[in-house]
Amino acid sequence: MRLCSHFVFSAVKNINIFLLLVFCSAVLLPTYLQAETEAERKARLEAQLYQIEMQMIESQRSLESKQQERQSLERDLDILDTQINRAELGIQARSLAISELTEQIEDKEVVIEILTERLEKQRSSIADLIRKTHEVDQFSLVEIMLSNQNFSEFFTDFENFRTLNNSLRESLDALREIKADTEDQKYSLEEKQLSEAELKKQQEREKAIIEAREREKERILTVTKGEEASYKELLASQQKTVAQLRAQLFDLLGGGGAIPFPEAVQLAQNAGAVTGTDPALILAILEQESSYGRNIGSCTMGDVSNGRDIMHPTRDKPVFLAIADILGFNAATQPVSCPLLRSDGSRIGWGGAMGASQFIPSTWAIYGGYSKNSSGAWSYSRSNDAIRTLLGKSSPSNPFNNQDAFTATALLLRDNGANGSYGSDRLAALRYYAGWGGASRAENQFYGDQVMERKARLQNEIKILSGN
Repeated sequence: MRLCSHFVFSAVKNINIFLLLVFCSAVLLPTYLQAETEAERKARLEAQLYQIEMQMIESQRSLESKQQERQSLERDLDILDTQINRAELGIQARSLAISELTEQIEDKEVVIEILTERLEKQRSSIADLIRKTHEVDQFSLVEIMLSNQNFSEFFTDFENFRTLNNSLRESLDALREIKADTEDQKYSLEEKQLSEAELKKQQEREKAIIEAREREKERILTVTKGEEASYKELLASQQKTVAQLRAQLFDLLGGGGAIPFPEAVQLAQNAGAVTGTDPALILAILEQESSYGRNIGSCTMGDVSNGRDIMHPTRDKPVFLAIADILGFNAATQPVSCPLLRSDGSRIGWGGAMGASQFIPSTWAIYGGYSKNSSGAWSYSRSNDAIRTLLGKSSPSNPFNNQDAFTATALLLRDNGANGSYGSDRLAALRYYAGWGGASRAENQFYGDQVMERKARLQNEIKILSGN
């Protein structure tokens, strides 16, 4: 039994040293890596990005000033030049952002690798502790007492055994923390990979937009030869008629195909009437999103992509099941969005966005009246269903109903600060796209610009449609 006592003491001593090393490496190593990469990143990117941001602010002011002027050939050519310049600045900003994200992704991958290795060591340590605890447990209290020559030795053995159990408990706690930290790092990595992929896709779209604007400018100059009167004739010939607008289709997200433009206008006007959001802004957001041609509405909740569910298992799936239960649709067959795919077919991020507004279930819950109850399950509250209340419906709001979806978009824009003015609506659109934290970043400004261009065109089309 003295051998047992020595064995317990040795095991406790070794595991305490191991836990100390795990703690030090968990605290110091990621911090060191992060501090080092932050310093490199700031030295290389900060000055360039600041310069681009200042140029974009200046060009935005110039653009807004030009838009206030009376429409003329000179004014519209200046606007085209400014838009081309802003698009080029946006490409520069996104190139810097992609470079920054690439480094951050590499850092995250290193940290995940370290944490995964540490996780395996911790599991091995726990297995060893369990074996040793089991071996000690084979001795009865009587055997331990009889094996010792005095009570002092007995209590020493007992204390060592208690320390071993405490070490096992601490090691299990450390395992849980490392596992949670690894999962957080992986989720953060996926978000950064998604951001990087979106930025790269936007680079290609922005280059195509610049080329289209260059062609438009060249065509205007060719047709008008710099004459104001010829330019007025060109504008008049491009004006859509009521008949054309009535035949025009408005593309919807979420696998909803397209609906007649007048129907889309009516849906947006209904949503605008109950939220105070400009109908043209609602349409501009939905058109902007739809024009991206993302893979939407062609997956289901249970689909698997690259070995994982397409819908986030803890953030969105429980909410989606609650929505399905309340609305009475089959959660297993209801179409939702698919995850974004890289060119090589590998996936990033999650799918599961619903209907024309493409809200993920956890976002729909905010406006649709869903929240966790005391037992942790998701439940529906009629009184908290803002969409149902605003529209005066007796039934729960439905993300796959177009009017409900339009109203959800209007609510989010309103809560993002949209109030009808150019600046607030543009900022609300940026927040819709990039969140409140990303709305001021230079690489995202294209979204606000494009939405406001669409809004101006749609406002004019709505006027024509209504006979004004």
